[in-house]
Amino acid sequence: MSDVWGGVVNPGIEEMVGALWGKSAEKAGGRRNVLLSHLLDTAAVAERLWGGFLAPSTQLVLDEIAGGPGKGRRFFSWLCGVHDYGKATPAFQRMWPEGAETVQKAGLTWYDHLLLRKTWRHDRAGGHLLCRDLAAVGWTEQQIDWLWPLIAGHHGRFPTRRELTPARTARGHLAGTGSWPLVQRALLERFTTELGFENIAAAAPARMPSRAVQLHLSGLIVMADWIASDEQHFAGVDDPRLVTYEAARDRAAKAWSALGLHRGWGQHELPGPEAFHDRFGQHPRPSQTMVIEAARRMTAPGLLVVEAPMGEGKTKAALLAAEILAARFGADGVFVGMPTQATSDPMFGQVRTWLGRIGEELPPRVALLHGKRMFNPEWRAMVAGSENDDDASRFGGVDEYGDCWDDDPYGVTSDGRDGATPAAGPGARGPAEWFLGRKRGLLCPFVVGTIDQLLLAATRTKHVMLRMSGLMGKVVILDEVHAADIHMSQFLMEGLRWLGQAGVPVVLLSATLPPRQRQDLVSSYLAGALSREEYTADGLPEPGGYPSVTAAWPAGRAGHPAEVDGSPEPRYLVEHCPGWRTDLSVVLDILPEAVPPPHAQRKERDEAEEAAARAVADLLERELATGGCALVIRNSVARAQKLHTLLRKRYGAEVHLLHGRLAAGDRADRTARCLRLLGSARETGGERPKRLILVATQLAEQSFDVDADLLVTDLAPVDLLLQRIGRLHRHDGVRRPDRLAEPRVVVTGVTALDSGAPRFPGVSEAVYGRFLLLRAAAQVRQALNGPQAGDGAAGWRVPGQVPELVATGYETSDAALPPRWREAAETARMKWEATERQRAETASASLLTRRGDREARTLAGLHVAGRAENGDDATAEWLVRDGAPTVEVILVVREGSVPHTLNGRALSVNGDVGEELLDDLLAGTVRLPQSLTEAALRELRPLPGWHGHARLRYCPALELDHRRTAVLGEYEVTYDHALGLLQRQLTAT
Repeated sequence: MSDVWGGVVNPGIEEMVGALWGKSAEKAGGRRNVLLSHLLDTAAVAERLWGGFLAPSTQLVLDEIAGGPGKGRRFFSWLCGVHDYGKATPAFQRMWPEGAETVQKAGLTWYDHLLLRKTWRHDRAGGHLLCRDLAAVGWTEQQIDWLWPLIAGHHGRFPTRRELTPARTARGHLAGTGSWPLVQRALLERFTTELGFENIAAAAPARMPSRAVQLHLSGLIVMADWIASDEQHFAGVDDPRLVTYEAARDRAAKAWSALGLHRGWGQHELPGPEAFHDRFGQHPRPSQTMVIEAARRMTAPGLLVVEAPMGEGKTKAALLAAEILAARFGADGVFVGMPTQATSDPMFGQVRTWLGRIGEELPPRVALLHGKRMFNPEWRAMVAGSENDDDASRFGGVDEYGDCWDDDPYGVTSDGRDGATPAAGPGARGPAEWFLGRKRGLLCPFVVGTIDQLLLAATRTKHVMLRMSGLMGKVVILDEVHAADIHMSQFLMEGLRWLGQAGVPVVLLSATLPPRQRQDLVSSYLAGALSREEYTADGLPEPGGYPSVTAAWPAGRAGHPAEVDGSPEPRYLVEHCPGWRTDLSVVLDILPEAVPPPHAQRKERDEAEEAAARAVADLLERELATGGCALVIRNSVARAQKLHTLLRKRYGAEVHLLHGRLAAGDRADRTARCLRLLGSARETGGERPKRLILVATQLAEQSFDVDADLLVTDLAPVDLLLQRIGRLHRHDGVRRPDRLAEPRVVVTGVTALDSGAPRFPGVSEAVYGRFLLLRAAAQVRQALNGPQAGDGAAGWRVPGQVPELVATGYETSDAALPPRWREAAETARMKWEATERQRAETASASLLTRRGDREARTLAGLHVAGRAENGDDATAEWLVRDGAPTVEVILVVREGSVPHTLNGRALSVNGDVGEELLDDLLAGTVRLPQSLTEAALRELRPLPGWHGHARLRYCPALELDHRRTAVLGEYEVTYDHALGLLQRQLTAT
């Protein structure tokens, strides 16, 4: 071995290189693993990723970085393998006594007294050594500057350059003195030449990728490291003479086969004109053809915004558009983000069916990502035989005696085994089990989950690179983006910025968007694609009709998604077409509610709520006298429960209740029952109940395929009001009572509209703000006072008027407001705008990039002032969704000394749960209202018998007495199978 810095290597240097350990015997199957062996193992895994996982677009980027076609693979392997170079330091080598003794016997020394109570993480040490050693062989400053953060950040957080420097008080002994620099350089040279480079200088990249691509590569480095750290497949090699790249390749090949890892569809062929019928069994509607053709006409990866009414078929159009975009721009999979867990479940099945029409091998490669996925029968059937579906069962440990926290990708498995990831279970019919571990779900080729998955990828949390890397290389589809509030929108815009810079095609779906929101979405994507700190799409045309499609992409970037400098001006394509259904003339009516003033006494408020519930009940009694199916949407659980109680006395079993404080099992059963009774003819078999009343909260607002003859709804902002109207006369061919033959919506939850500014129930204002409610009330008032729906009735044309109504509802001018309301509206507007600014600022503190840092060229310091959270799924909702955290608990009923499930099945005295009872127990999971969070965190713990259970050990139990009641903090909590969770304050406020 010759010294690349000139001269001849000391004969003992090779022995010293071989003495360096990378994994202790405890972490490598009982034998020390030579450091060079782990570097080569990781490089060999990277080769497997290249050949069997990376998207064609990613391979193209890596070829460009490395200097031309065919060069990217070896550079990628080198980049992944060099990640643990920092372990070649006394700071790390001293941490395992047995390994330290071997290193010192080989002639490498340090002064322990100088290193006591001093740490230097090996990831940062690796960045420091590479800055020194790559410069010494001629790498340029630019080449080094973008690469070292990938090495220094491979344990989840990117430090600043200053944070790489070891403590001065160690007098150089953390990095190593004497022979240490020579040994470190010899290790780097040996590793580099094993991969086939002539020398270290020859490994230098030819160009600098965008920061988004750097983040993508960072996630892939972590993935390769975690796979190569699996002792089950990469047992220790303690004889340096056996360490070769060919041996590492052999180990990687066997590991890859055993783990069953797979890519998406690889090089996807461009779908032809017949593809829509082949995939979905029907010919495309005009709006679907419009979307598909827009995808074909885009000349570079970009953003596609689809706006169409409910039931128009946006999802099918988006899926085929995703195929086209993937084929044209080299994506290897799809992420479909939905607004809620409930909407993710049916989409999961739809995506699997679509992929099955493309290739029979693809449906098992779809992952479902949300916290309640084990309640989805299709998912459970897919992962049957898998040992590792529960993310909470695997948590980070301490890597090598405290060097890096939360680094161990394996932790504890579901059966209690330490430090080894299980192979895919023999009965598994779903994604490779490796993808089911924590923080890895988005790396699966095809993913359906909540939009939170994307939003969390835009946060400054640990291992964010894994999440973002899971999105890059895919086509991203986000449904119902109008549902994102101002807080969530900050993360959505940040995510779009990164995806735009990475050249990821994105398809956004919405019933309709306020013009400002549409422009903001496009501007954010283009700001990333053009690598601008700020960008405003001023030239973006407004759609001229509805349904519409808006496409935007950076010109001059076809086939070059990693390019840093974009075209000065983007390209736009904006089109519209007629919808497939004619407009519904929806009749509007109002049922005023006597809302007490804000400071009214509790008794007055209770009496007013009782009167409001009676008024709705009386209305339904009149309207449903000859039968019919009504949907009543209330803005709070308490209002829904109160109305349900009253209606139940009049109609008995004809009344159903659906809200978010039902136990998981009850909620799933009721949702399925409602869809069966009120769904499409396909779901109901053409039969509907003679009379039915469904009382629901906002759960019924979106992606809830029920068809009501009559809608009664609390007032909400106009876009959400229109979403609710989308449940009215939703399907053709439904027989309805003559009295309800025309679609009709009755608006309540507001005082009379014919005098001064109206009042709204306090809960409505708390959820939506007074300003947007006033604007919606003004639009309802205008419809009531001016016939618009036809036949002289007051109302709206849906969906024809939807864009106009939404645009008006989010204006800030007072032109559409009655003069007597304007002073109150101005006060409400100022408060609303101040609140929106505050919510946006709160979110900005956790965004992946800080304001003023968006044109940075590298990842250095990306995690400065980042969140303390580790970026786990459990923290996602409360980081990216505005609001105080709430707690999920499992309800158990204690009869004597024995706890029972909510359905009455007995557990052991300590709560031990056999597998045959687990589902029944988990069906009692319920989310507590925010008012109970503090008491729940303080008072509730898992039952003793749950402590060793992979899926229960972190689940607090709320123990109810035989009356299904418990005291929690200052509240009495009761679970009623009809009403769900109830709470009553014990002390007066």
